[in-house]
Amino acid sequence: MRGKGKVFLIIWAVFMTFVAGGLVGFEIMRVMGKANLGSKSATSAPMMGQQDPNVVSNASAEWQDDWITYNGDVYDYNEDIITFLIMGIDKDDEVVSKVSEGGEGGQADALFLLVLNPHTQKISIIGINRNTMTDVDVYDEYGRYQTTVEAQICLQHGFGDGMEESCEYQVKAVSSLFYQLPIHGYAAINMSAIPTINDQVGGVDVVVLEDLTKFDKTLKKGAEVHLEGKTAYHYIKSRDIHISGSNSSRLERQKQYINAFINAARIKCSENNNAAVELFTAIGSKMVTNISADEISYLAPYLVSYTFNADDIISIDGETSRDGKYEEFRVDDASLYETIIDVFYEKIDQAG
Repeated sequence: MRGKGKVFLIIWAVFMTFVAGGLVGFEIMRVMGKANLGSKSATSAPMMGQQDPNVVSNASAEWQDDWITYNGDVYDYNEDIITFLIMGIDKDDEVVSKVSEGGEGGQADALFLLVLNPHTQKISIIGINRNTMTDVDVYDEYGRYQTTVEAQICLQHGFGDGMEESCEYQVKAVSSLFYQLPIHGYAAINMSAIPTINDQVGGVDVVVLEDLTKFDKTLKKGAEVHLEGKTAYHYIKSRDIHISGSNSSRLERQKQYINAFINAARIKCSENNNAAVELFTAIGSKMVTNISADEISYLAPYLVSYTFNADDIISIDGETSRDGKYEEFRVDDASLYETIIDVFYEKIDQAG
């Protein structure tokens, strides 16, 4: 849940902040961007259930349709929140390209929600375990819907064409898992972009958390390493699939990496105002996104001032098991529900 996708989440936030630096002055673009973001989501609020207006005894306002009750309190969905789905696609192609539908689109090996809350001026990141078992829509090679099965959520991207169609399928699956959560945009980045992303900020320093010498001789447990090129790729992506729980260990490495990357990115951007633009350009051929320039322009002023720290990387509890060759992760429903309330809802003051 706390995996390599966090890298892409943080980087994407940095992209939007600094790429938009030259666009902030265009107020018309900002107005258009706000309107476009609001129109992209298929839903206006999650469908959380537990709506019991009888719980409100002394509320200062009448019951609203998007309010919910939880543990005796009343909550309202924060409609000003903006949410993006960031995907790390398990492909090493240097250029994203359209492929045959029905299974060739590539797995979304990392799935994370980047959440921007203008009320608290905070960025939150919600990790979604790639092996989360949920409803996955199956399509044939002609793009025709066949059936819906319970499977790992990472597979949904693969049933599309590897481009916008795949992303839209994945957005739908994630939104459904999160009770029809509104999602306002997406970015899917090939894993081949990792060395470029890393090296554009001058590399990242880490203390190696586990022995990875099987993949790179320099990655000895406990070693202080300045990650560059393929070494960064292996530290973020590689794991021994034959070892039970290896995905969890990898996710811890990537959580560590993100914090180090943020520090390196801030230093780089302070030295070079065009650093983020150069980074964005460098991986453009390895990315599919529906986030436009006017939307970036709208978001930029807020992203500059929003806070983010390690505590804002949120994990959803669950249990991992293995069914034959493949791991399955089953979300703890209570943890998921509470996470949605904590991140996307605000408590209503019933004191009147």
